[in-house]
Amino acid sequence: MGVNRRIAESLKRLTFEHREVDFHHHSYDEDIRQYEYIKRGDLRALAEGKRMFEGPTTGSLSDDPVMNYKYLFVASITLACRFCIEGGMAAEEAFNLSDLYIRQVERCGAVEEIFELHDIMFRDYVTRMQRITRQDVYSLPVRRCLDFIDRNLQQPLTVKRLAGELGLSETYVSILFKRETGVAVSEYIRRKRVDTACMLLQYTDFTCMEIAEYLCFSSDSHFSRVFREHIGLTPTEYRRRNYRKHWEGDGKA
Repeated sequence: MGVNRRIAESLKRLTFEHREVDFHHHSYDEDIRQYEYIKRGDLRALAEGKRMFEGPTTGSLSDDPVMNYKYLFVASITLACRFCIEGGMAAEEAFNLSDLYIRQVERCGAVEEIFELHDIMFRDYVTRMQRITRQDVYSLPVRRCLDFIDRNLQQPLTVKRLAGELGLSETYVSILFKRETGVAVSEYIRRKRVDTACMLLQYTDFTCMEIAEYLCFSSDSHFSRVFREHIGLTPTEYRRRNYRKHWEGDGKA
């Protein structure tokens, strides 16, 4: 039997097996959406990537679960890399990142480790694309505001402080920032702090109070209220659902 015939027979058998257990791959549009988000530096890529990579419609490339997810990881980062290049990332940077993460996934010994690395990889590409997108979309003063906020979320941040850093008036900074980003400076800072809090709740065992203090919320209750407004869950509920299961313990709340 020739190679082509063997492949054709194997494809028929696999199609039959999938039909028997009512298995369907996710659609092309679903698959591509996560990479379009990455390309635009859109934080929705993180939740979408997690849902697609860890969901029930993920493909089966090996009978060994760890090897299966290593193969899927390589497929995922290959697409992420190409979409980021299309979005303006330097090809050498995109390919070097891809090489780095593929080497790291090779050392993973459990499926949960691969899940965590996939989350980190997506966040890395999204963050880099955010910086690239800002260079194309925002004026220099707004880019400087965004960069300063990102670097100093653990410190008190106000329009007055941003204006002082830029050597511009508070009124000018407020108007320009709102006009270009679509949100007020204070709202942008809250969103960034909530996003950072999500990461800390997932990947560290800092208590909610410690996270609130680190991100300059006025109190634990203030942190909880703002977090729930943006995420729809309290910090404790979010951690309970998303804390990395392979870590020892369930995390503190």
